[in-house]
Amino acid sequence: MKAVFSAMQLGHAPSRFLSKGYIVGYPESPDRARALLEGARQSGAQICAARKFDDALFSGVHSARYVDFLRNGFAEWAAIEGTAPEMMASLRPMGGALNDSGHIMAKAGRFMMDFSCAITEKTWAAVSASAMTGLTAAELCLKGEPVSYALCRPPGHHAYGNKAGGFCYLNNSALVAQQLRGAHERVAILDVDVHHGNGTQAIFYRRPDVLTVSIHADPAVYYPYYWGGAGEDGEAEGAGYNLNLPVDVGSGDDVWLAQLDVALKRISEFQPGALVIALGLDAHEADPLKGGSVTQGGFARIAEQIASLGLPTVIVQEGGYLTEHLSDNLAMFLAAYEGAHALAVGDESAGV
Repeated sequence: MKAVFSAMQLGHAPSRFLSKGYIVGYPESPDRARALLEGARQSGAQICAARKFDDALFSGVHSARYVDFLRNGFAEWAAIEGTAPEMMASLRPMGGALNDSGHIMAKAGRFMMDFSCAITEKTWAAVSASAMTGLTAAELCLKGEPVSYALCRPPGHHAYGNKAGGFCYLNNSALVAQQLRGAHERVAILDVDVHHGNGTQAIFYRRPDVLTVSIHADPAVYYPYYWGGAGEDGEAEGAGYNLNLPVDVGSGDDVWLAQLDVALKRISEFQPGALVIALGLDAHEADPLKGGSVTQGGFARIAEQIASLGLPTVIVQEGGYLTEHLSDNLAMFLAAYEGAHALAVGDESAGV
C-alpha cells in the first residue's frame, strides 16, 4: 500500500478552542500527524510525498468565495490593529441577514461554523497540503493502485462547501470522491469516524452519483448534534443516496460491526466503481473524546469487512486523537485492510 503525506500539514497549530464554555488546548495537533505517520510506517506502507494540484480542483466541492477566505482571510485579519494571532469569528449571521459585508469580521462569521476552526498564518498552507494529499491518493487509485492511504491533517469531513467547522477546512474525502468521479460513474463514501460527517453529507445530499454512508455516535447527544439522524436520506435527485447509521455513545466492536453489515449491503447495492473510506480512529476505547469503545482488534475486523467488497479504495484520514494507541490502531487497520483486500480481488502478491 502507498501512504501519501505532506510535511506542510504540520504548520497548522492553533493553541485553543471553545469546549463546554472553556477555552482549552487544541487536540487536533501536529503530533497527531506524526503518530499517524508512524502507524503508516508500522503497517509496511510505502510513504509517498503529496504532489501539487491546481487549486481549481477545489471548486468541484467548495465555493470560490470560501476558498478565497481560507487562502487570504488571515492576511486581512492581521492587518487590523489589535487582532489575535489566531483568527476566530466573533459573531455569526442569523437567518434574514440583509447586508453582505466584505469585512473580514463578517467573512469570519459567515465561513466559520463553530469555535474549533481557528486560522493562523500557516493554516492555508497546511489545509491545501491536506487536500493535495487526498488528491494524490486519488490519483494513485486512478492509475491502478488497489488501495491507497491519504494521511490528511487537518481532517475534512465536517467542512461544508462554504463553511469550516469541527477542526475541518477543506473536505478531503469529498474532494477525493469528486476526483474519482472523473473515471467512475458512481463512487461511495463510507465514513467510520465517531462523529457524523455532516459536511460530506451536505455536499452530496442532492446527488445520486455519490453514495454517502456514515456510522457514528448518535448526534442526539454527540457532536455535530444538528445532523446525522437516521432519517436523513438525501433530497431531490439524491433521495435515497445518504444513509446514516447512528449508534449509542460508548458502543463497542459488536455494535459497530453490526451496523457495518448494513452499510456494506447498501454500498454493494449501489455498485460503485470506487470506494472512499473516511477513516476516523476516534471510536477507540482510549480516545480522549470518549465517543466509542472500539478495540484495536475491532478496527482490524472493520477493515477486513470493508475490504471484502474488493473495490478500488482510497482511505482518507479523519479523526483519531493522541493516545499511546493511535499509531498501532492505524497500523492495525491498514495492514488488515491491505491483506483482506488482496484476498478479495485474488491478488496473492499484494500484502499477504
